[in-house]
Amino acid sequence: MTTTAAPSPAVTPRSLALAHYAARAVLERVLARYGTTFQQAVTLRLLAVAEGPVTRDAVVADAVAALKVPESEIEATLGELIDRGLAGQDGSALRITDAGRELYATTSAETAPISARIYAGIPPEDLAAAGRVLAQIAERANAELAALEAAEQH
Repeated sequence: MTTTAAPSPAVTPRSLALAHYAARAVLERVLARYGTTFQQAVTLRLLAVAEGPVTRDAVVADAVAALKVPESEIEATLGELIDRGLAGQDGSALRITDAGRELYATTSAETAPISARIYAGIPPEDLAAAGRVLAQIAERANAELAALEAAEQH
């Protein structure tokens, strides 16, 4: 008897959301051990991967684009990072501190093996295809969001 593999389920908004929230819950569980929120971690990462100080406006713009939250929330998040000594500010430039770099390295090292287990066994060509599809979905969703925001301003 010959069996054929069941067809893979199609990507749907629900399947994307379920994958996102499952992965985010894993990350948030790790971050909680360090008293850090998802929004703080995303914002801190922008400082960690920068090659030196970056303008506050650039960090706010990049975080808003990534998280789809109001600028005021990112400003508050930056204040929290500065208050915790994870980021520093010199004029309009922000930089990650040694404590921030240590937190980023620690949480990254702790989540890396979890991510490896999550992605283990998925063929590289499937990951590449998923990456292309997700990039296209993000591009289109960002365009729709921009159109909605423009319509709200009229």
